[in-house]
Amino acid sequence: MGMHISQFDRRKARVRRALKARSAGRPRLSVHRSSKHIYAQIIDDVAGKTVAAASTMEKDLKGSLKTGADKAAAAAVGKLLAERAVEAGVKEVLFDRGGYLFHGRVKALADAAREAGLEF
Repeated sequence: MGMHISQFDRRKARVRRALKARSAGRPRLSVHRSSKHIYAQIIDDVAGKTVAAASTMEKDLKGSLKTGADKAAAAAVGKLLAERAVEAGVKEVLFDRGGYLFHGRVKALADAAREAGLEF
């Protein structure tokens, strides 16, 4: 990392700091996006553990998706993650967009998660 911190990392840190400030112990829904896949997990920072996770790498999803990198894929992940979270007893989360802009795939994932019962 050294002296130069990328804008992405800087944004990520800023988003995280802002979230911590208003989290009040709520777990955060963290998104990670790569060129081929999208991953999301719900992390309880207080307990330091992952409550639920979902990604386009999963067998259940892989078969039904054209690609892991479009909005439909992101929405499927969001929905699956929300279902798992609710099963684990988590309904209220904070959306951590990391260094990504709230747009496109990241937004599609968030919208689907909200629709499937997560509140943020």
